[in-house]
Amino acid sequence: MSAEKQDQLRVAGVRYLNARPLWEDLKSDPRIALSLEIPREVQRRLAEDEADVALMPVAGAATLGDVFFVPNMAIAARGPVQSVLLVSEVPLEKLEEVALDLSSRTSVVLAKLLLAHRNIRVRFTDLDPTTARTPQEMREAVAPVVRGTRGAVIIGDPALAIADAFPYRLDLAEAWQEWKGLPFVFAAWCTRNPNFAASDVARLQAAKTAGLVLRDALAEEHAAAHSLSPAILGRYLHESIRYDLGDAEVQGLTAFFDEAYRAGLLPKTEVRFTAPPENRQPHLPPPLDTLLARAAAGERLSVAEGERLLAEASLFELGLAADEVRKRKHPHGVVTYIVDRNVNYTNVCTTSCRFCAFYRPVGHPEGYVLSREVLGQKLQEVVDAVGVQILLQGGLNPELPLIWYEDLFRWMKAEYKLGLHALSPEEIIHISELENISTAEVLERLHAAGLDSVPGGGAEILVDRVRRRIAKTKCSSEAWLGVMRTAHRMGLRSSATMMYGTTETARERVLHLAKIRDLQDETGGFTAFFCWDFQYENGVRIEPGDTGTHLYLRQQALARLMLDNVDHIGASWVTQGPDVGQVALRFGADDFGSVMFEENVVSSAGTTFGINAAGMETRIREAGFKSARRNVRYDWLTPPL
Repeated sequence: MSAEKQDQLRVAGVRYLNARPLWEDLKSDPRIALSLEIPREVQRRLAEDEADVALMPVAGAATLGDVFFVPNMAIAARGPVQSVLLVSEVPLEKLEEVALDLSSRTSVVLAKLLLAHRNIRVRFTDLDPTTARTPQEMREAVAPVVRGTRGAVIIGDPALAIADAFPYRLDLAEAWQEWKGLPFVFAAWCTRNPNFAASDVARLQAAKTAGLVLRDALAEEHAAAHSLSPAILGRYLHESIRYDLGDAEVQGLTAFFDEAYRAGLLPKTEVRFTAPPENRQPHLPPPLDTLLARAAAGERLSVAEGERLLAEASLFELGLAADEVRKRKHPHGVVTYIVDRNVNYTNVCTTSCRFCAFYRPVGHPEGYVLSREVLGQKLQEVVDAVGVQILLQGGLNPELPLIWYEDLFRWMKAEYKLGLHALSPEEIIHISELENISTAEVLERLHAAGLDSVPGGGAEILVDRVRRRIAKTKCSSEAWLGVMRTAHRMGLRSSATMMYGTTETARERVLHLAKIRDLQDETGGFTAFFCWDFQYENGVRIEPGDTGTHLYLRQQALARLMLDNVDHIGASWVTQGPDVGQVALRFGADDFGSVMFEENVVSSAGTTFGINAAGMETRIREAGFKSARRNVRYDWLTPPL
């Protein structure tokens, strides 16, 4: 890397019109490396140390927890904002469902708070952000969503374009002002560096000063590109959006954080500012006992708080807190398990993960694709054992087209009538690229052919630095999450997983959990979470990092504390052994996983633990619980005994 690039300030900004006055002047500055992204990506860049400072939604700052605000710059409103609206055909009190534009998590949290304040109880669904450009296209995109008792929260240009399209609308910033008598802050410059240089603060402030002068020109340019009214956009930038973070805005931001914390939507958050060390106010984090008590009570934790617990809390303190959460979520003392079979239909793979001892490259003499005859034998054994499901995963085999999977799924369903928990997000993406179609179309066709749910394989660590290091051709973290988001929207459910113990840091493991939690907030589609450590074997192309029983129990306990919106945590006895699996039931787990007829991926690295249904039930009861068989949605199939 050149010295010039090393000296550049890495700046990430929300690419929307209302943010342009804050970053427009930075575009031509050679000292600035500016990236413009959707809000979710801006947050990721700051969280994963790909940006020094980020203009990001304030809900993201709360999620991270170790964030400092840059003084006197924000995207805020002191009254109607006009670009964040709840629209409907009926009065708000008659709404039964609200579709949420998930492009702004801050606005989603605000909408939920405002509806709760008004005692309006609705179902929440998600709304795809529209890519329409003209007002007519935007109306056509939104109109099918808003029907009868279903309203929608519309954000950004679509909101500006459809202001007069519906008889009822609630401006969320105006409603907040009426409720609290305070401004609302949507986004602000944030950094994780408390010693953020005064010269960099001055540069951002100078960009704001220059950008405010450009508002009319920015409005005209944006209006021409999107067939909108320059006059409306000009008034929007001059009158609706406030770019200050003064005392009133800080009070409004503090009130928002407090309300969201009480509602369990955001972690407990304090507004802190960057300042030279000699001017900075001392910050005393809560005592560890207080943090553990909050975690045990089910309060939402920030990434920074999760990282602190992982570093400072004792193993038994973490276990006790996680056990409290388990008991509250599952008060009947029942631990479930499932009778299914993990079938790896092919070991041919083009990804070449450095940690995998299972795959074989295309053309390798040990590569295989299971025949229908072999598959039939395996499936019949599951049927004979009163099993309920097949977990079907394999390598990324370029010789298997989508129609091969469709035919296979229809045959399996017709002949054996087992649940089909099949194909990780990585496999779905591989098929979509092979066929040159969207992942949504792949999932729709597979669902029609018999797919019941999607396993969480291939997640490893959902941090792109780690993914590039251990498997450079694997999909990005956002792509993995995107497949799950699409599957959940279709009504498919999935599991979430984490394989740790390669090159990741403790913070990156916590970031992984936060991404799972954020998506669960959006969709509610994850049924359970499982984690395990990397199973090292001579011959793989990466050395092991932190692993072992002690870390496994700590990591599982932290997962139970962080994933407050995921109902079930599974014990990973396949990698740790049945004895540790029993102990894991006192570290937050309420599920003993699967009766393994076979397992090929982990066992290829030398891990060969096995246990049958009777053995599982014995282990569960010996640990002090009742046992019950379940299906993939965690419905009990047998009475607890």
